[in-house]
Amino acid sequence: MRGALVAFVLAIVALFVSVPALCATVTVVRFAGTVNPGSADYIDWAIKQATLSGSECLVIEMDTPGGLVASTRTIVQSILNAPLPVVVYVSPAGAHAGSAGVMITLAAHLAAMAPGTNIGAAHPVAAGGEKIDEELKKKITNDTIAFVKAIAQKRKRNVKWAIEAVEQSASVTASEAVKLGVVDLLADSTRELLEKIDGRTVQLDGREVVLKTKDAQIARLEPSIKHKLLM
Repeated sequence: MRGALVAFVLAIVALFVSVPALCATVTVVRFAGTVNPGSADYIDWAIKQATLSGSECLVIEMDTPGGLVASTRTIVQSILNAPLPVVVYVSPAGAHAGSAGVMITLAAHLAAMAPGTNIGAAHPVAAGGEKIDEELKKKITNDTIAFVKAIAQKRKRNVKWAIEAVEQSASVTASEAVKLGVVDLLADSTRELLEKIDGRTVQLDGREVVLKTKDAQIARLEPSIKHKLLM
C-alpha cells in the first residue's frame, strides 16, 4: 500500500514537472502591407500580448513594401526594447522586406527568410512620389543611413550592406542575405523556423536567453478589430 502511494505521488510530481515543456508556446502574428501608424500600433500590441501570455518569443511573419519613416522608427523601437525575443520571418515565398522592412528585419533578435523572398531597396522616397529639394533629400538620406547603421551595429549584422541598401537601393535574395550576414537563417515554414532557432542564444535586456522552441505550440494572434480598421 505504501509503495503504491509513493508511486502515485511520484507520478503526480512528474506530471507537473513536465507541464512547462508541454505548455511552451510561441506567439505568431502576420504583418502583410505597408508600414503606417496602424501597423506600428499592431506590432507594439502583439509584443505586449505575447509577453503577457508568457510566450518563448514572438514571430512576425512579414511581407511589406515599406512605408512611413516615423512608423518604421516606432516599430524598430518596440522591437529593440521588447521584453521578449522578437523573430522577424520574411515569408511566404514571393514576399519581401522592402524599404522600411529592411530596418524592421535588422532590428529583430533573430531574422529569417523563406526561400524565394528578398530584402532591400531602402532608399527613402517622398510620399506620393513627390519631388523634394536636393538639400532636404540629402538630409533625409543621411538620417536614414545613420538609423539603419545603428540598428545593424546593435544586432551585429552587416553594416556595409545595410548602408548600401539605403544609399544604392541594394537588394538581395534570401540565400544571399544569409551569406552576407543580413539575416540569420532560411526556413521553409514557421514550424521549420522554430526547429532551427531552438537552442539559439539572444541578448535580451543585458542578459542571455536560450530559446526553447522546437516543440513549442504555435499560438496565432489575430489583429483586433481596431487594428483591422487602422491597417
